[in-house]
Amino acid sequence: MNPVRRTWWLYCFLALLAAPLLAGPLLAAEYTGRVVGVSDGDTLTLLVPDGASFKQVKVRLGEIDTPESRQPYGNRARQALSDLAFNQQARVVVQDTDKYGRTVGRVYVGGVDVNAEMVKQGAAWVYRKYAKDPSLYRLEEQAKAAKRGLWGLPETERCPPWDWRKGTCATASAPAARAAAAPTAAPTSAASSSGFTCAGKRYCREMTSCEEAKFYLTRCGIATLDGNRDGVPCETLCR
Repeated sequence: MNPVRRTWWLYCFLALLAAPLLAGPLLAAEYTGRVVGVSDGDTLTLLVPDGASFKQVKVRLGEIDTPESRQPYGNRARQALSDLAFNQQARVVVQDTDKYGRTVGRVYVGGVDVNAEMVKQGAAWVYRKYAKDPSLYRLEEQAKAAKRGLWGLPETERCPPWDWRKGTCATASAPAARAAAAPTAAPTSAASSSGFTCAGKRYCREMTSCEEAKFYLTRCGIATLDGNRDGVPCETLCR
């Protein structure tokens, strides 16, 4: 075989070896783990295997946007996501990474598409800027027609979260009044089964039990209780 032909075959062989490596980043990545925290209606924390240990992955549900915590229905949206995913095994199909470093993706718990279910329940808006799945718009229209979730609020209290963050909503001018008037069904619902409420505690020294510490970490979003980010709060209580 002449040198030119040999070089050409060598190049083809190396290209075949490199193809999987080059294509790898283009393939949809996935995470599978247990949901150990719910920050708000569209953000959760997944505990996934990482070699011999575990790591936490902050996941932003893609293509949807839920009311902010100080908006009307903000607490209920967080409770809706908690009811669907907290302490469950979940699979996340990665779509992107946002500017805050969070993994953006579609979340599945068993056979439930959590992103779509949030829209179906009226707990989330379709995020117009990023949504690519046309079925989400149909679910939103159905929820709106049935006045489910946030669509049952007075029109003056319904504001897309992306407008809220820009301060362009009519209701965005009075956050204090809004916070006082926001539905409190999420804490009430949680308290009915656990006896705990989000009452302003922030430190392990204020917790009376491991159960209370877990409640404040997962339901109230007090991340300072989990200093080493292993999903277990207040190690002295939850040993």
